[in-house]
Amino acid sequence: MKSVIGLGTNIGDRLLNLKEALNALALLPGTRVLRTSSVYETEPYGFSEQPNFLNMVAEIETTLSPHALLGGCLGIEAGMGRIREFKNGPRIIDLDLLLFEDYSEASSELTVPHPEIYNRSFVLVPLFELYDTGEAFGFQFQSAYQNHPKQDIKKYAAE
Repeated sequence: MKSVIGLGTNIGDRLLNLKEALNALALLPGTRVLRTSSVYETEPYGFSEQPNFLNMVAEIETTLSPHALLGGCLGIEAGMGRIREFKNGPRIIDLDLLLFEDYSEASSELTVPHPEIYNRSFVLVPLFELYDTGEAFGFQFQSAYQNHPKQDIKKYAAE
């Protein structure tokens, strides 16, 4: 099945963090990265007293269940040194399971589609780059993309 993972980082070598997370995703059993969006730089969301983020999305194919994929993402975060001090705080890496083909769930453990997709330009812009019809796996986001402000996001040019 195909899935979309959102990646974000604002601590350390941000570009390297994204590359390492993508490599780690590809090492999950039965999983391969099919394609990725460009990398975008955004101001922090929620808690503003922290460095800017680099964000992107990746389309993957996996034989893992949604819960196993979530577990794999959490394992990658922990393995890279993520510490959850408070909501929306700085992080070395953040992996969000945004969409999973032919699957939806709303539970305390997992919500797919991710409930904040419509509210975050750092998800909508790279998602639209991969799915320029505004639809992925039956999930419609064109209207949210068109109506969401995009001045706070820009393609990242590595120095």
